[in-house]
Amino acid sequence: MATNVTSKGQVTIPKAIRDLLGIRPGSAVAFRIDQRGQVVVERSDGTRPQSRFEKFRGIAGPGPSTDELMAMLRGED
Repeated sequence: MATNVTSKGQVTIPKAIRDLLGIRPGSAVAFRIDQRGQVVVERSDGTRPQSRFEKFRGIAGPGPSTDELMAMLRGED
């Protein structure tokens, strides 16, 4: 993803990056250089939005026990 720098030194953070980081209008962001010399953009509060998988963790409830599964697989009643 490429973007242009304005004459004021401003850039637009691409929408895909804003969505990934949960950045909204008024959000504070931090820039840092990592060990490899690459620039990293992150939320300045240090939090990361919940992953799309994490929000579904634990909603299925308890399932059948191992013995119950084995009985179903074997066709036992």
